[in-house]
Amino acid sequence: MKIALVDSGLGLLAATAALRRLRPDADLVISCDPDGMPWGPRTPEDITEHALACARAAAAHSLDAMVVACNTASVHALERLRAEFEPEIPVIGTVPAIKPAAAAGGVVAIWATPATTGSAYQRGLIAEFGGAAEVHEVACPGLAEAVEHADEDAIAAAIAYAAERTPASTTDLVLGCTHYELVDDRIAAALAAPAARFHGSADAVAAQALRRIADPAPGAGTLTVLHSGRPAALQPAALNYPQGELLLGATV
Repeated sequence: MKIALVDSGLGLLAATAALRRLRPDADLVISCDPDGMPWGPRTPEDITEHALACARAAAAHSLDAMVVACNTASVHALERLRAEFEPEIPVIGTVPAIKPAAAAGGVVAIWATPATTGSAYQRGLIAEFGGAAEVHEVACPGLAEAVEHADEDAIAAAIAYAAERTPASTTDLVLGCTHYELVDDRIAAALAAPAARFHGSADAVAAQALRRIADPAPGAGTLTVLHSGRPAALQPAALNYPQGELLLGATV
């Protein structure tokens, strides 16, 4: 069984680690784009082209499924990716976990990139799944880039900025960018609402990918890394996060 994960950068580590925990025998291919990262400031057309390039490089490895482990790429490129690769390769997108976060009708804060915050896409999800919850959109400028480079000072500053804009009454926090799941412990420590429940997407996306594989044969538990289509090693910055450390021993 071989599954690829596509993202601009290290945000894919969370879903990759979730897959590794669920299926230690799975062969995983992570295809990111350090040459083109970050994708957020790009036009939708440009994001789509970068995501397609990463996906095509991964697809050369005889995949059973592909995960678009990036909220931005899922918004802009998922339709094109599915048109190109399905039904031969199931393509699974990433959606912010607004529905489970709002289910209890509490106070929900959605942390996302500035480009996603206030977007028609996110507002549509809130309208569809927000229900009776009181929903607040919180932009997190610079946080994804700081996580990507493991810049501890920049991470702390970006988290503090967003935490100050998060209501103290927050009961549920949606991590609307996959990079944020890598620093969820630091986010929790910075919030004025320490009991808030966190809602990421990695576990749900990993489980959905496994469900989409019709007959999952065992693999060897390998990890293949592609940087903008080139064979590479796991970025040193990945080892600053538990998810990267989990994957370190399986790189080929």
